[in-house]
Amino acid sequence: MRIRPAVALLFVFSVAVEARPIRAEDVFALEDLGEIQVSPGGGTVVFTVSTRDVKANRVTTRLVQVPAAGGAAAPVPGAPEGVSSVRWSPDGSRLAFLAHDALWVLRLGDAKPVRVCAYQHSNAFLSQAGNMLAWSPDGRQLAFAGTLDPVPPPADPLVITRMQYKTRTAMWDGRRTHLYVVPAGGGTPRAITSGRFDEHSIDWGGDGAEIVFLSNHEPEPDARLNYDIFAVNVATGAVRQITRTPGVEMNPAVSPDGRWIAYNATKRDLTTIDSVAEDAHIWVAPFAGGAARELNADLDRRCGAPQWTPGSRGLIYTASDRGKTVIFRTPLAGGRTVALVDREAQAGPVSVSAKDGALWFGMTDPAAPKEIFRLAAGGGQPQPITSLNAAVVRDWDLVKPETLRFRSFDGAEVEGWLYPAQGATRLAPLLLSIHGGPHGMHGYAFNPGYQYGATRGYATLAINPRGSSGYGQKFSDGCVNDWGGGDYQDLMAGVDYALRTHANLDGNRLGVMGGSYGGFMTNWVITQTQRFKAAVAIASLSNLISFYATSLYQDLVHTEFRGFPWDDDNFARLWHWSPLRGVRNVTTPTLFLHGESDNDVHITQAEEMYTALRRRGIETELVRYPREGHGFHEPKHQFDSMQRELAWMDRFLKPRQ
Repeated sequence: MRIRPAVALLFVFSVAVEARPIRAEDVFALEDLGEIQVSPGGGTVVFTVSTRDVKANRVTTRLVQVPAAGGAAAPVPGAPEGVSSVRWSPDGSRLAFLAHDALWVLRLGDAKPVRVCAYQHSNAFLSQAGNMLAWSPDGRQLAFAGTLDPVPPPADPLVITRMQYKTRTAMWDGRRTHLYVVPAGGGTPRAITSGRFDEHSIDWGGDGAEIVFLSNHEPEPDARLNYDIFAVNVATGAVRQITRTPGVEMNPAVSPDGRWIAYNATKRDLTTIDSVAEDAHIWVAPFAGGAARELNADLDRRCGAPQWTPGSRGLIYTASDRGKTVIFRTPLAGGRTVALVDREAQAGPVSVSAKDGALWFGMTDPAAPKEIFRLAAGGGQPQPITSLNAAVVRDWDLVKPETLRFRSFDGAEVEGWLYPAQGATRLAPLLLSIHGGPHGMHGYAFNPGYQYGATRGYATLAINPRGSSGYGQKFSDGCVNDWGGGDYQDLMAGVDYALRTHANLDGNRLGVMGGSYGGFMTNWVITQTQRFKAAVAIASLSNLISFYATSLYQDLVHTEFRGFPWDDDNFARLWHWSPLRGVRNVTTPTLFLHGESDNDVHITQAEEMYTALRRRGIETELVRYPREGHGFHEPKHQFDSMQRELAWMDRFLKPRQ
């Protein structure tokens, strides 16, 4: 089934145009919506928009404003490119932001921002790091989490004494993240924390005497992720600990009345800095200290960063739910959780008006890229206030994905989405696309890659196997200690179901692809079955034993597999679930795409699998992308990889045009 963007799910354009096939360059013409911040008075929304230029190989991020009720969007006068961490002053007269290694303040109506001070940050990986910039309640000062220490010269030799010595693309620069305050008009920043721990994810509320933040004060923070909430006195630097839990607190937010801190948190004493199996819920703790309360324990879903409603009466937050991202509200006093925005779409990020509680948020569905919507304080239907990509997608010939629900080997219900090929009257090759994580989620979002594949004659099947988020804690735990077990069977059951129920799919021309954990599963699939005639493994894992020693995420292995590689039973278990062990069974031609600087999944993981397949005489290629980590950032590499993926499939599946 095709979608005409003129009658898309989220938008209604006034002029219908003749639809045309999507070109590769069309995908890179889309504008990506980033941060969203509504002014304290609720009159203006500012947001960041990023564009990609393949020819120049650069990404440009600009700051844009739009009337809160909707209207023409325009660049914020005076704002430079590359803006991030945009924050309104309490009176709504100024914007603070980070750009070009500095902290800036722009008074609305001025032509140029004021450079407040230099800003740098450590290159250390800070798991689940949140807000790094905040205004004082009186608007006179700014606080930031970062570092003013100079970058040390390269060490030769490099002596390593820290467990977490890698960053995502390099080696740790030796600097810690601490908290600083500086006059909003400019001046010299003053450090208010110091020492061997990192501090981040800040909020400055209440009477302004203290700033709350997250830090991990375990004896060996690199060995156990355990963020707690702390508060530091701005005048004296005295630090007090507010929460003491075995789990991980995230995204602290002080209530408007200064009495409470809201946050989302896990409870288990063993977790990972990467893809967490446990679903976080919403909590509140007294600002002064005391027992915390879990507000929404009955909502068996993974919840995001909470924000306060006016008057400190409740919390607004997002949660994943069966491929959707839903906006919920829960009262501070406890009681019924209400879904404010619940569509076959993905909503977020959210900005809440301090004036009346109205919401501004991003939302996307399979027919439309993300745009900003407004939900009135009294509820009702969300109203679009931007149309950033309307002109871009207006003439695209889109397909509508079909939601599939089927029973797996053990009776568990599994969900997926089938994107049909253009010209669906012909037999079409089917690509199985596997998400990362393992606790990621496919769902109701615009996917230009799948739409481009449809133009090229491919149907795409995106399944949420056990382990995916959005289906409750039991389902999320479904792949723990079992990578490649039940989740693999879910994927194969989904392929069988799609072929059985759709006569226009060609079961003799199947391809499989995925990135990160999806790359692991791609490697696993081709060792378990020969039904797939082509495979593309992106940033993929092949050997769980060597992955433990080379990855930034060592704790992912001992969290998901409940032990270490040097434990006898666990060594055998990790090798059992390693695709490299089954490489003798592979007949599928496989393309490996990997960033040379990827420390999430080191490129040696692809090298091990590639070398084994090459030695066995299997058709294979390894493409190494310089300067890239886990997920490509340079537009020319993004464009190249998208083209290579389908060219590889063309080579072995030969879709009929």
